[in-house]
Formats: sequence, structure tokens, C-alpha cells
Amino acid sequence: MVRSISGILYVSLVVLSALYSREAFIILFCVFAFICLIELMPMIRLRQWVIYPILPLAYYFIAWKGVSMNVIYVLLVSTLFVNIYLIRDLVLVDRIALFNTKKHIIALLYMIGSSIFLVLIPDIVEGYRPELLIGIFAIIWTNDSFAYVSGRLLGKHKLMKRISPKKTIEGFVGGLIMAIVAGVVLHYYLASTGRDNYSVYNWAIIAFVVALFGTIGDLIQSKIKRQAAVKDSGSIMPGHGGIFDRMDSIIFAAPFAYLTFLIINHVS
Repeated sequence: MVRSISGILYVSLVVLSALYSREAFIILFCVFAFICLIELMPMIRLRQWVIYPILPLAYYFIAWKGVSMNVIYVLLVSTLFVNIYLIRDLVLVDRIALFNTKKHIIALLYMIGSSIFLVLIPDIVEGYRPELLIGIFAIIWTNDSFAYVSGRLLGKHKLMKRISPKKTIEGFVGGLIMAIVAGVVLHYYLASTGRDNYSVYNWAIIAFVVALFGTIGDLIQSKIKRQAAVKDSGSIMPGHGGIFDRMDSIIFAAPFAYLTFLIINHVS
């Protein structure tokens, strides 16, 4: 019951803030990201207080005030490079090497950089489009829900047993398929309201990217937690753990989703 209430409250805050105004959801996501950063820092054993004010400053100047697209491109490339390197660490090494420089890069780009692209997604087309952000969250939630259901009903083969013993290949595939279905449904819903700039194929591609990299993001966070010997990133959300436990997938997927929107906008 407590888990359900905290989950509903989280979803309500995300949706209502996005629908209310651009400023409201930037403030909310800045707070969420700040809590995620607080939860991440002890797990990677980084004690550097100066990192904390960088997050609200980045949100203010990049998301709130706005910067040139050249700055956005540099941040995007840097963030994607770090996230891809973490994918390499996930797949190829037993432990993520956390030397001092890498800890700072993880905090600055894996966390702060990635999270900023969440609040930039509604501005990827002309005007403020909150339905794009809500759609990305809906795809992530669909993927997570159906990965769990598919894994429970059909799961026989472990996805990455040492990192996340409960995740299965069948669950991963089931979640991915239903996330794409959610993307297709989202297209037809938005088209019926006259607010869709993207084709059904575009949304299928966006859903695939978000679900794939969302799952990878969840696995990377699980690996970081295992190295830190903690079950949850925090305890602020009863029944769920920390905010980072709820947002690990979408934070990691955000720059990949932003890149996908950019490519689609360019070729369309």
C-alpha cells in the first residue's frame, strides 16, 4: 500500500509539473536530480561538496535561461561518450574502476549531464511540448512493468545474473516489445489531438531507444550499487528506495532519446 501511494505521488508530480508549466517541471526535475546526486555520491565514494552547486547552476543556465545549440551539442557528445564508456564497463569488466577523475566525470556527466537532457526534450521542437517528456516517461514505465510481468511469467534465461539476478532475457524482450507498442499508441493518441510532429515509425524508433538504454541504465546503476554493497540508493520513497532507484533508467536514456529526436528532426 505504501509502495503504491509513493509511486502514484511520484507519477503525479512528474505529469502535473510538466503540464503546469516549463518552469515548474524544470524546478521539480532539478530537485529530483539533486536528490539523485546526493544518493550517487556516497555510492561512488566521492566527497567533493563543490559538485553539488554545479547541478542547480547547470539547470539554471542551460535549461532555464537557455544556451546556444553549439553548447548543447558539446554537452550531448560528452555525456554520450561517458555513458557509452559505462556500457563498456558494464559488459567487459567485473568492477567499474572508480579512480578520482572518473568519479568526478560520472557525477558531472553521467548524472548531471544526462538529467539535463530530460528537461531539454520538451523544447526539441518549436514551443514547449510537455507531451514529449510525458511520453518518454510512459515508455519507460511500460518497459519496466512488462519486463517484470514477462520475466515472472516466461523468464528462464538470466540477462546479467551477477549484476541483477531477477532480470531475464525474456523479460527484457517482453518489455522492449510493449514499449514499442506504447510508442505506437502514443503516436495515435497525439495525432488525434493534433499535437504530434512524429510519424508512427518515428515513435517506434524513439520507444526502442528509450527502452533499450533505459534497461542498460538500470543495469549500470545496479552494478554501482553492488560495488557499494547497498540494496537501494536511498530511502526517500517508501517501498521503492531512493529517487535514483526510480529515475536511473530515464536519466541514462535521456541523452540517447534527445539524440534520436535530433536525428529525426534533421531527416524529416
